[in-house]
Amino acid sequence: MGLVTSEQLAPIRADADSTGGGVVDLLVTRKVITPADVTRAKAAHFGAEMVTLGDLRLADDVIATIPRHVAKRYKVVPVYKNEGSVVVALSDPSDLDTIDSLRLLLNQEVEIRVATEEEIETAINKYYGASDDSVGKMIQEITEGEVDVGGIGLTVAAEDDGSTVDADAPIIKLVNTMIVEAFKMRASDIHLEPLAKRFRVRYRIDGMLHEMKGPPKRLQNSIISRLKIQSNMSIAERRIPQDGRIQMAVGGKKIDLRVSCLPTNHGESIVMRILDKEGLKLGLVELGFFTDDQQTFERLIGLPDGILLVTGPTGSGKTTTLYAVLNYINRPDRKIITVEDPVEYVLSGINQVHVNDTVGLTFVMALRSILRQAPNVIMVGEIRDLETASIAINASLTGHLVFSTLHTNDAPSAVTRLIDIGVKPFLVASSTRALIAQRLVRRVCRRCGAPYVPTEAEMQTLELDSGKTANASMLRGKGCNDCNKTGYRGRFGIFEIFVIDDEARKLIYDKVSSSVLRARAREMGMRTLREDGVRKVLAGMTTPEEVIRATVGDTD
Repeated sequence: MGLVTSEQLAPIRADADSTGGGVVDLLVTRKVITPADVTRAKAAHFGAEMVTLGDLRLADDVIATIPRHVAKRYKVVPVYKNEGSVVVALSDPSDLDTIDSLRLLLNQEVEIRVATEEEIETAINKYYGASDDSVGKMIQEITEGEVDVGGIGLTVAAEDDGSTVDADAPIIKLVNTMIVEAFKMRASDIHLEPLAKRFRVRYRIDGMLHEMKGPPKRLQNSIISRLKIQSNMSIAERRIPQDGRIQMAVGGKKIDLRVSCLPTNHGESIVMRILDKEGLKLGLVELGFFTDDQQTFERLIGLPDGILLVTGPTGSGKTTTLYAVLNYINRPDRKIITVEDPVEYVLSGINQVHVNDTVGLTFVMALRSILRQAPNVIMVGEIRDLETASIAINASLTGHLVFSTLHTNDAPSAVTRLIDIGVKPFLVASSTRALIAQRLVRRVCRRCGAPYVPTEAEMQTLELDSGKTANASMLRGKGCNDCNKTGYRGRFGIFEIFVIDDEARKLIYDKVSSSVLRARAREMGMRTLREDGVRKVLAGMTTPEEVIRATVGDTD
């Protein structure tokens, strides 16, 4: 290739013979040639094509053909994808072991292109993220500028215990890194679970748990102690559950972490709920309402009195819906008071009461006192017993608009539930304005969503036919870096809205079963959860499998 002259080569060859080293290695060491020159020479020798990775923009579906751990282990980057084969870039075309291993691992034909080691390393970091193979590297990546740990009792707790609070300590950096990474991945919870031989870390993202690389088991006690100190728990107490809070600033945003510690047979399990104070400013559109349901909902929450119940299992977004409603109706001419256990988000302009059973501030006591504060709107976090239900319903009958939640599977069942806990049917009938059931489904990733044809089984389960799907724009995510290869990014609600009319009131007064009430609601035009989900599948907002999973009990 004309890169080395005979005069330059002669002394280097002599040195290589005397030391037993390689001629090419010595040429590189003495900077006669560069590693990139060696790569080009090998490519020419083996007849392989050179590529400049920096000039290419690799698609997410191409990157997805080779998993991160394979790319990092073998130092390869996928460049193109063909039917039954993948084109990969590596730095040494003579490395037949790597090429054979890739064929076996990927179970498809592998075509070779050549790129320099430096380009491959840069491309791996760009498309797969910087190396996170060891806790040490993860610790080094965090900088003081990224994380500002709120000082909730850190110094005091540490002095009492004799522990260090040096911000540069590796354990502190590791814990901070873990929280920052979870926040950046949009996780709602961080689960730290001690198992027999390992310390498992999982993030809940869009309602699904994803296992992450866990720290070594030997760091388990140090990490748990650090989190207990941060959240103002006693690190000497390991036999009973404890709760605490941590405040942090990540990338200029303030977040709260609600921390729960539970003793298990292999150590203390910690779950941290991430509450993004600035991320809750939702409107009704962001909740997932279509225009017709949104108009109905806006009319209901604009009523002067009555009770509106939002129902669904734990984790179905009931509280988020109620917060969005309070944001929507929060005006200077309205006094709004909430009773919650616990207060998850602080809303400006709203009086929020935190229930505290240890000092006797129960839902019942708080509600009785609230009525003397002359509010227009009351939100009760959850109706759990007869006393709470009675005061909430009586408040709704005396000119207050009351919002609350119940744990039932569908909207009409909320009536039966209230009567079961002892509320008189005539009170339920006269106070209830509407019952809303909801579930959360994952939203198709906007970046990698592609047209999708449902399977025959999905069509049957959702009662779809070719006529309904003909003009639909159904989508499914292929998986990209934006959605962590899941095909989904974010969640929204599917709803069942049962507006109580005079005939429904008469049925409630007559104590009919929830199935009769449901039949009446369907006659009035109430859409079931599954039907609302199907509308959103046809609009390309979510996938059939998500709706089927969320409405598995909805067979009507």
